[in-house]
Amino acid sequence: MAGMTSSARPLLNRRLAEFGTTIFAEMSALALQTGSINLGQGFPDTDGPEEVREAAVRALRDGRGNQYPPGPGIPELRTAIAAHQERRYGLAYDPDTEVLVTAGATEAIAAALLALVEPGDEVIAFEPYYDSYAACIAMAGGTRVPVTLRPHLDGGAGFRLDLDELRAAVTDRTRLLLINTPHNPTGTVLTREELTAIAELAVERDLLVVTDEVYEHLVFDEAEHLPLATFPGMRERTVSIGSAGKTFSFTGWKVGWITAAPGLVSAVRSAKQYLTYVSSGPFQYAVAEALALPDSYFAAFREDMLAKRDLLAAGLADAGFEVFRPAGTYFITTDIRPLGESDGFAFCRALPERAGVVAIPNAVFYDDREAGAPFVRFAFCKRTEVLTDAAERLRKAFTR
Repeated sequence: MAGMTSSARPLLNRRLAEFGTTIFAEMSALALQTGSINLGQGFPDTDGPEEVREAAVRALRDGRGNQYPPGPGIPELRTAIAAHQERRYGLAYDPDTEVLVTAGATEAIAAALLALVEPGDEVIAFEPYYDSYAACIAMAGGTRVPVTLRPHLDGGAGFRLDLDELRAAVTDRTRLLLINTPHNPTGTVLTREELTAIAELAVERDLLVVTDEVYEHLVFDEAEHLPLATFPGMRERTVSIGSAGKTFSFTGWKVGWITAAPGLVSAVRSAKQYLTYVSSGPFQYAVAEALALPDSYFAAFREDMLAKRDLLAAGLADAGFEVFRPAGTYFITTDIRPLGESDGFAFCRALPERAGVVAIPNAVFYDDREAGAPFVRFAFCKRTEVLTDAAERLRKAFTR
């Protein structure tokens, strides 16, 4: 038959065989089919600062970045990233040797794992985890070892890390810790005590660490974002990942970065150059200007998201969900068992018809699907009127 392969071997690389179409594509399609409010995929429904958008337009018109930018990123952006790290965290990085611009944070994660992980190496990641982690570990030939964040651990209100479980997960084959704080999807922000213990473990066992810090500017209440690279012994073994899309609400621009010691940056760049080589030329100039925005921008951004968190959290609680109020990110994890439900997949697939709202089942972020089965994630990075409408739809659907 024309177009068919005669090989009996599966077409998809076996390392990727367990990964099909993402749940985000499925749920977004359901949102379109049903006219539902999409609180599944985590992207804002409004653009970021007008001056940043105009900076991109100006770069396009001035012919800056319309051809290939430098492989490591334009000097202006690398300098702005280094300045941001020093201003906010006291971390001094050389823009020429310790900063690398990537096609979003997802490429930064992929390049770091492809560069630093050998086949057979174990990579520890907190479960539930951002879905690209598992795929990137698989593509690198590594073995993922989940350490589960658990709700109500030691009587706490949210999801927390069991440090004893983390220590027990490290073996002689462990190469790397993949840390995400603020944590997607649970909204957990690791504490100083937890980060101190992680740093001590990494030093003791001579582990590399990749830290996904894309929600660094979205921490609420008493939580504080503390980069792991600031802890003793971690500056030389940590690859820190940031994202313009999450901080400035231009997710389509795909501008991310890593900061790390020269040897680590060189290694990650070696992999990155064979992925996209370069990307986002004109947008890099705009992000360089964005990172220099005054502290008032970052404070206002955080306060806006805090108000939206509280609005949606209250609406979900009124509808009968158990709500784990996040200390960071723009996602809320809920427990559907108070609604008489226990299967997050079935619940989310029925939710558009039932309530006109789309959410994501957290089980897709777990190796242990049973552990994640009753949890469902909602995004609150939407306009206030959209969140108000969604909350009302949910209340009507579940409190009749």
